[in-house]
Amino acid sequence: MIKGILVVIVVAVAAVLVAAAMQPDTYRVVRSTTIKAPPERIYAQVAELRAWGPWSPWEKRDPAMKRTFGGPASGKGATYGWEGSKDVGSGRMEILEAEAPSRILIQLHFLQPFESKAKAEFTFKPGNDATTVTWAMFGDAAFMTKLIGLFMSMDRMVGPDFESGLAGLKAVAEKPAS
Repeated sequence: MIKGILVVIVVAVAAVLVAAAMQPDTYRVVRSTTIKAPPERIYAQVAELRAWGPWSPWEKRDPAMKRTFGGPASGKGATYGWEGSKDVGSGRMEILEAEAPSRILIQLHFLQPFESKAKAEFTFKPGNDATTVTWAMFGDAAFMTKLIGLFMSMDRMVGPDFESGLAGLKAVAEKPAS
């Protein structure tokens, strides 16, 4: 009886590990919104990492987190490091490309709760009286990411945060200038 149970457990664990290994080698999470503001105004809120406070979902989750900034005030080379509670972890980001006012590419290096690297991209496409803002995060799916992905997708983990952040960015960018 115990031998049979052990065989079932070993087969189940092996099946999960094989299923994880067969998952895609990359992931991509994307959300978009339309903001009634010119792309230059929205771009400035993203390119200036110190301006993320009022709209970033993670800033609200842990207002006491430690923040460090480096490089130029905005654009290529600007950096932002954070160290916070278990809800936000710790890591660093750096703007790799800044094409005003249409695109920003950011390198992300997460340290806690587990180490991983990814890229985030913001694009700003002007329309009639509004701008479509798209926030994407993409990267290689390490084995641990694939394993976690069997039970909860990256899209379901990060997507709601992007939606919240874009709603906050919309509120900031659409606020009348004082």
